[in-house]
Amino acid sequence: MTAETLAARTGASAALWKTRLSGHPARVGALALVSAAVYAVLGLVKLATFRATTFDLVIVDQAVRNYAHFRPPYIPVRGVFSDRGMDYIQLADHFSPIYALLSPFYWIHDGPESLIVAQAALFAAAIPFLWRYTRRVLGVAPAYLLSVAYALSWPVAQAVAFDAHEVMFVPLLTAIMIERYHAGRTLPAFLAMSGLLLVKEDMGLMVAGVGLCLVVMGERWRGALCVLYGLGAVLVARGLVTSVFGGDATDYWGYGHLGKNLPDALMGIVRDPVSALLLPFSAEAKVDTLLLLAWPTLMLCLLSPLSLAALPHVLERMLSDRDQWWQADFQYSAFTVIILFCAGVDGLARLLRRLKRADDRSLKLAWAAAACAVALTLVPKFALDQLYHPAFYTEPKAAAAAEAASKVPSGVTVEAVNSLGPALSSRTTVLLWTAKSHGAPWVVADTARWEFPFGSPDEQLAVVGGLQANGYTKVFERDGYVVLRRD
Repeated sequence: MTAETLAARTGASAALWKTRLSGHPARVGALALVSAAVYAVLGLVKLATFRATTFDLVIVDQAVRNYAHFRPPYIPVRGVFSDRGMDYIQLADHFSPIYALLSPFYWIHDGPESLIVAQAALFAAAIPFLWRYTRRVLGVAPAYLLSVAYALSWPVAQAVAFDAHEVMFVPLLTAIMIERYHAGRTLPAFLAMSGLLLVKEDMGLMVAGVGLCLVVMGERWRGALCVLYGLGAVLVARGLVTSVFGGDATDYWGYGHLGKNLPDALMGIVRDPVSALLLPFSAEAKVDTLLLLAWPTLMLCLLSPLSLAALPHVLERMLSDRDQWWQADFQYSAFTVIILFCAGVDGLARLLRRLKRADDRSLKLAWAAAACAVALTLVPKFALDQLYHPAFYTEPKAAAAAEAASKVPSGVTVEAVNSLGPALSSRTTVLLWTAKSHGAPWVVADTARWEFPFGSPDEQLAVVGGLQANGYTKVFERDGYVVLRRD
């Protein structure tokens, strides 16, 4: 073979490989786009059928709308509920300045629909980075299978089905952090890690977990700095920043069984470490959630030091005395979903190296296929299951709810029942309707079915009667919805 022939064949092979590789961005992009569309449909249908809620969709909507209009992120719905006034700032509730990045969506469409679409896009945007990381470690086919597993995963499903929350930013940021660091690009990895600190006041715990991971992997100085960086950020955000904006560090203290504050809780753990170690397994719901977190990777995430990045956040949930933090029903598991998938990839690679089968493509493919199968089997148990049931797209009371909302004029302040707040938020100042009247000129109530934060429909009916006795006039009633106007 001549040198010219070899060069020609080498060039042809390189061109063929480049052609094959060039198709991957389009396919991965299509997967992300389809995933975003599915997530958006789930959220938008819930909004259109009055299944979205004031707590928390309106809270985020008010904050982002104010950012979009270059105002402080006031959240009157939360402030009035907590007796802190109409000018309560979102940063006092949770330190989430990253919400300001969603402002451009409100320049296109000023309403909670923008939040739902943005959240869907952010969750799906993690897919390309997960794909690249998995391809580099396990190969192309496993990368596609694991990307599908993430897209169908139950933590993402539960998060996109429950209004909008700051967790929407976390899978993308953690995916960038892990993939870029693995690729040797430490600057973008560090920037993504720092971005986590703008998501919520406790994200420094995750950064500290990343530091623990680095220490275990042999990067002791860098890891120690990350631990200090993360813990320092938590102390500053929770102990200083929120109080500066009018918040209280005890607002979300969920560890009363350990102590009244952090130092007291730490002393309680020191005094009885055995009880503290057993706390994450002290309730069936905790054990179920822990198993569900690890099962999508067939438990192989436990073989990787990457799991240490998720550990502080998981412990924060499992050590608390608030049962909604433990459960799989809400958005909290989405904080760690990408970390655990990447840990599963790394765990498999480590296992294969230990078995001296690092190049066994069949085992890599089998594991990825199994992870995808697990995700599919869990779909019927979580929120994505709703999408293929026709009843999800209809709501018997939707017409009455829409008519009730239409009776409230634009530009007013309205105390709205939890399920109707999102329908009014774009054109009124929404407060949550509760047993305690706040004197708003308009009230939209529901007396037919239970709504947060009441104890029963009977209580709701009694509150409506009390409002009428105190100067409110009924201007609309249908299917349990009641619209009242203050005379």
